Order: sequence, then C-alpha cells, then structure tokens
Amino acid sequence: HRGDAQPRRVRALVPPATQLMIGRIVLQLMIIGLLLAGGIAMFQDRLLYFPEQVGLPALLAEAQRDGLHTWPAEGEFRGLVREPEGPARATLVLFHGNAGHAGHRAFYAGLARFGVRVILAEYPGYGPRPGTPGEEALVADAAETIALARRNFGVPLLLAGESLGAGVAAAAYARVPQAVSALWLITPWDSLVNVARHHYPWFPGNWMLRDRYDSLTHLADAQIPVAVMVAERDTIVPARFGRHLYEQLRSPKRLWQVPGAGHNDWLDHVDERWWAEVADYLLHSPLARGDTASANGKRP
Repeated sequence: HRGDAQPRRVRALVPPATQLMIGRIVLQLMIIGLLLAGGIAMFQDRLLYFPEQVGLPALLAEAQRDGLHTWPAEGEFRGLVREPEGPARATLVLFHGNAGHAGHRAFYAGLARFGVRVILAEYPGYGPRPGTPGEEALVADAAETIALARRNFGVPLLLAGESLGAGVAAAAYARVPQAVSALWLITPWDSLVNVARHHYPWFPGNWMLRDRYDSLTHLADAQIPVAVMVAERDTIVPARFGRHLYEQLRSPKRLWQVPGAGHNDWLDHVDERWWAEVADYLLHSPLARGDTASANGKRP
C-alpha cells in the first residue's frame, strides 16, 4: 500500500507593487507603535511626577525658618536636615510624595522633638537638583542617600516614605537592607500597577507600565520592624492597597488607619499622641535600639 502523495507546493506570486505596498503598511504600523509607546511613557510621567523646581538660595531661605539646613553640604545638595536639641537617638531619612519638593515636608522635621535627626531627602529633578524623575533614577539615588546617611551618622537609621516615597523607600531598602533599622510607610500602595488599574481600568498597566514601584516584591524578605499608616478616606491611594501590603509583611509590624482622613489631609486628623506612638514604635523596636554615640556620627 502506497502512502498518501505529498501535496504539490504552490508558490504564490505577489506582484512587486503589492509587496511594496505591504512593506509600507508594516513600516507605518511600526512607526505608529513606537509613537504610541513613547506617548504612553510621557503620559505615565505626567501622571506620576509633579516636581517643583526651585533655586537653592530660595529653598534655604524658607527652610531655615523651620530650623532646616542643607545636607550633606551646599555644594552637593541631597536634602534638608534638622538636628534635635540634644543628642540624636536615631537618624530618619524621609522620601516625600510625587509633588512639590522636600522643603514642603518641613512638618516631618517636628520628629526632632523626640530626639530624632530628620533628613528630608530630595529627588533628582526636584527642588534645586538636576535630573529626570523615574523609578530607576529615584531608587538608585535614594540608595546612595541612605548609604551616605549611614556613613555620616551611623545607626540606628530609620527609613520613611509617603505615597510615592513609600515605594521609593521600599525599593531602596531592598538594595541596602543592612543599612536600615526600621521602616515607616505613609499612605503606601502594594504595587503601582494596582493603583493604575483602580484609576484607569482601561489601561493595560500590567505590561505597559514602565515604573512599577512593586513594594510587595521589594519587602517580601524584609525582617525589620515596619510601621504602616493608611488614610481611611484616601481616594488617591485607597487604603485597601496599603492594608494589603501590611498583611503581606512579616512581623514585627504595626498598622495605623487614620479615621476620616484623605490622602492629602491626614495631617489634620492626627495629634501629638499619634506622633508619639509612631516615634516610640520606630525608636524602641529591637533593631532600632542603637547606642546614642553611634547615632551622633560615631560608628560602632
């Protein structure tokens, strides 16, 4: 019995003019795709980063009224620092949200009343600093800031971040975990992809989002105390994303939910007792009990 005969291959001849037209269509589609990808990238940046640029003299004139000074030096500005009146019990580096500049967060410097040295870190492209905002740029720079603070002031070193800054702090911690004693996340998300889906359900963020700030992944192996604060009525980063992050963290951890607070007005809903509770948790967690000599710049 003979097997089935192989079918004859018929070669389709495409006229040269048709081939040229197909090639042009493919090229046009590629160009449209590139323009679309570039437009989406610009669209993301404009929705995520709102830097306010200001000259250093103007920034310092305002900051000094709040007891803040340039850090580490005027010629190499990375942020603003406020020293406590007595010996520092710890140094806290804070990364702010996506708008304005570090000088707008002077209220965090009030933690100095608990004996904490406070550094309000600045991002590339914000305030007087050159650069272009983006996840890699911000996180790499934050890791350098943390390392510099550790070299200058020793331990304990506390890390804090609000909103976007919480994502920066989490990612930077993952790069230098040995440098950090405790972490404080204010109105954080679990992943920027989830926040993007919430606000723009039509946007294919899972594969189109360039900057992800995936705090779930960055903190998956965290073994330091973490404090998390969410605002009950937050419509920008809904509290459920911060709670989800908290639930996935290892212990030790503590959650504060501020009743009635939104993303930008939570400060009006907390009192001195709340600030004292947060400071106490950060300063008295086991890894944050460094000696005072170290916190004042004498390395152990």
